[in-house]
Amino acid sequence: MSVRRPVAWTVAVVLFAEAVGVAALNWFLGIVVDRQDMSLAGLDPDTMSVSSKIGGVVFGLYFALCALVALLVALRDRAPAGLGRILLTSAAVVHGLLGAFTWGLVGPGAFLFMIVVLGLIVLLLMTYDSRQEPAAGQRPEGGEGDDGSPLSPPPAPTTP
Repeated sequence: MSVRRPVAWTVAVVLFAEAVGVAALNWFLGIVVDRQDMSLAGLDPDTMSVSSKIGGVVFGLYFALCALVALLVALRDRAPAGLGRILLTSAAVVHGLLGAFTWGLVGPGAFLFMIVVLGLIVLLLMTYDSRQEPAAGQRPEGGEGDDGSPLSPPPAPTTP
């Protein structure tokens, strides 16, 4: 049994939940700044509030798009290609950086969560990378199929 599809499903669910969580957290922080009329180094509180909300929506959409790529990988059982692979790789980098920052700012629990998500994304990318898939409509000559049976019969011997 392969672990590829369950890992892809798990990554999709975790990234969708993270997208909602990041957007909600930043929206909440924007409301807090707005209601308390807080300012940081003379910045306008309204600007800080709107910036927090916009940042939350942008990061939420980014994680939701990465989750959509993982969902498509799970549904199709094929490796992500092109922009999808770039998005998942960038999500892995983002989780590595966020993990480094959360250790000092939030604590080891948040660090552990970020590193687990990083590991899941890397596992998704690596498990699908190990299988070389033939192009559509083409079958490789020789070799064995998934069940161990030959893909094509060996060539008949020729006589001179």
